[in-house]
Amino acid sequence: MIAIVDHGYANIRSVDRMLRRLNQIPVVAERPSDLKRASKIILPGIGAFDGPMRRLRELGFIDALHEHAIVRQRPILGICVGMQIMTRRSEEGEAAGLGWIEGECRRFRPPAEAKLRVPHMGWNKVAIAPDAKLFAAFGKEAKYYFVHSYYVALDDKSLNAATCSYGADFCASFQKGNIFGVQFHPEKSHRFGLGLLKAFAEL
Repeated sequence: MIAIVDHGYANIRSVDRMLRRLNQIPVVAERPSDLKRASKIILPGIGAFDGPMRRLRELGFIDALHEHAIVRQRPILGICVGMQIMTRRSEEGEAAGLGWIEGECRRFRPPAEAKLRVPHMGWNKVAIAPDAKLFAAFGKEAKYYFVHSYYVALDDKSLNAATCSYGADFCASFQKGNIFGVQFHPEKSHRFGLGLLKAFAEL
């Protein structure tokens, strides 16, 4: 069973609909006890870094997520801000992240001559690493929908599962054992997003 964490800052319905297209019946976890029967967890997120972290703490999710991801090493997927809060911190706020991934979130600062707007919004191609488990069906390149002003800067570049370019290359996805993150929104990315969620569901 896949659980989708509901901390109040996420597109829960969109993720739920995509999973149901794959014949998955996810549970929306509104409290830590809802995670007990989950074999996999999706941690979505929209908005600013501090909001989801504050709500996860208020709702008592931090220890339950740690138990699932670190102790039991069950698959967990962070989407957009859900990916970012898996790191140590962000330039966007003051809250500490979950700290599962060695890295931090930084704001896009494209050079003026590039004439790129922030946030980075819309469809963009990603270059896929050879051992990226969630992208195995797509060869070397796929296309996803992004909406973000901050990106994950990894300390260990070997964790980079997919790279995108917006003024400069940035991490579009990471994988560290059972922990996966995607900066884009698979629930808005049509067949490429559906394929990625299918790969996660089949882990």
